Amino acid sequence: MAEEREEDFTWRCLPWSELDRNTLYALLRLRSEVFVVEQDCAYQDLDDKDEQSLHCWLERSAAPAAKGGQVLAYTRLLPAGVSYKGEVSIGRVVTAMDVRRGGWGKALMRRSLDEVHAAWPGVPIRISAQQYLEAFYSDFAFATQGASYLEDGIPHVAMTRPAGPA
Repeated sequence: MAEEREEDFTWRCLPWSELDRNTLYALLRLRSEVFVVEQDCAYQDLDDKDEQSLHCWLERSAAPAAKGGQVLAYTRLLPAGVSYKGEVSIGRVVTAMDVRRGGWGKALMRRSLDEVHAAWPGVPIRISAQQYLEAFYSDFAFATQGASYLEDGIPHVAMTRPAGPA
């Protein structure tokens, strides 16, 4: 296969109301593949927050998710008041196994931060990060708040980032 270039990929960020069912299926499939199957974690992924969120993802341009193509990376962006009272949240951060270590996780976070700042300017961000990714998120100006805790049997840490562009 020829080497893929950045223009071979497309970023999308849409509210729930604009997701077609094929795209929604592809997004939920990736979340399930990684968080439930790969991480062997039985938890309630469908938590009634998707409808209030922006959904951001990366797909191959030649095979968009709406036509059954593969979603390669994804985040769910939640406005203040959904998960945290005065803070926006970035959650369900995931990259497909076959594109890991290619820089897409960092690109996903940069894109997600841009989308958060465009949608909710001036609002700080709080995340619940898997503890082993603490250094990854600190590279994006997130700071750990408090001790680690178990969430769905996996060690997590609360991390915050002040309002403002990346």
